[in-house]
Amino acid sequence: MNIEAIQNINIEDYNYNLPDEKIAKYPLTNRDNSKLLIYKDGKISETVFKNISQEIPENSLLIYNNTKVIQARLHFKKSTGANIEIFCLEPSMPSEYNLIFQETQKCQWKCIVGNQKRWKSGELSKNIKIDDQEITLTANKINTENELIIEFSWNNNINFGTILELIGEIPIPPYLNRKSEEIDKSTYQTIYSEHKGSVAAPTAGLHFTKTVFNSLEKKKIKTDNITLHVGAGTFKPVQTSKIGEHTMHFEHFIVRRSLIEALLKNYGKIFAVGTTTVRTLESLYFIGLKIMQQNTNEDFTIYQWEAYKNGKSISPILALENILNYMQKHNLQHINAKTQIMIAPSYKFKFINGLITNFHQPKSTLLLLISAITGEKWKDIYNYSLKNNFRFLSYGDSSILFIDK
Repeated sequence: MNIEAIQNINIEDYNYNLPDEKIAKYPLTNRDNSKLLIYKDGKISETVFKNISQEIPENSLLIYNNTKVIQARLHFKKSTGANIEIFCLEPSMPSEYNLIFQETQKCQWKCIVGNQKRWKSGELSKNIKIDDQEITLTANKINTENELIIEFSWNNNINFGTILELIGEIPIPPYLNRKSEEIDKSTYQTIYSEHKGSVAAPTAGLHFTKTVFNSLEKKKIKTDNITLHVGAGTFKPVQTSKIGEHTMHFEHFIVRRSLIEALLKNYGKIFAVGTTTVRTLESLYFIGLKIMQQNTNEDFTIYQWEAYKNGKSISPILALENILNYMQKHNLQHINAKTQIMIAPSYKFKFINGLITNFHQPKSTLLLLISAITGEKWKDIYNYSLKNNFRFLSYGDSSILFIDK
């Protein structure tokens, strides 16, 4: 399928009826008791997630996203009494996640503001008490053409990461139709979350427990990780009739040199936990291609349609070797990159042999990605799940989808 045909895909073909009662509003008490749908060789079956190791071949490599969800929603009140919510989406200054959380005086974020019409000008302020100290946090708009930037400043030598943890609210998905609760601070986080930066959880990972990891180890299934900070755009439905008119969001990711080595060593038996991990791994192919074409300028950015525009192709192994050689040459232990990649029907996966993922919203880019794995069988999978009491979306059940190679 050429790029024009892909861009002309009608999103209505990826719609289905999702009753509200099928959306899991809360997770199960035991994460690994969730149901697991298995799609393999065109057939559908089911088990429970705690048995996932029985479905993955021995000596495989399982890769997950170790990003950590930040408490990104901040609530302010104007002197008029109007409530204003500021949703921190992505660092602006400093632009690096690890640096912005360490700032102790001021920082700037790309944001969404709720009830913005009530905040036309002036600064917002909020008093916080930390260890018997009064801190005043202020928020000011910085006008730019394309993005809303908010500058936060405060009067104490406390870092911004701590401020978010103390007064921020965990940004649970809007389709849950409820306010976040204290329990969400732990349940909307994978047990292996490590690097702060996401405003949405990599939800396929929410099913994993220590028991599951122990069973994987017993079967000699290796695990490794990437870090991709999930943006709010992951919830954005396709609102245009043709997918070519939809703009994908950028997401930042970090990949270590040791992971590139592991991918090379385990090529042909790689499984991804979640669509964010898939987007990262598949983006690596195009980074390797850019390096070969000497077309990086150290800017590892993969754009929305790059996977379909680049006429030259190389083997996935060579792409990884290009990255590894580049990292060795420049003495790098990790690479920072960002991706806008659109994975749609007809896409040929370069690295993964299977995907562990939840059940996604109608007319979403994530459902397009599922269709790239299963073709039109996605309809059978989703119909089966609806009829057999699977729970949908972030707090819902899971599936493992095998790719025919």
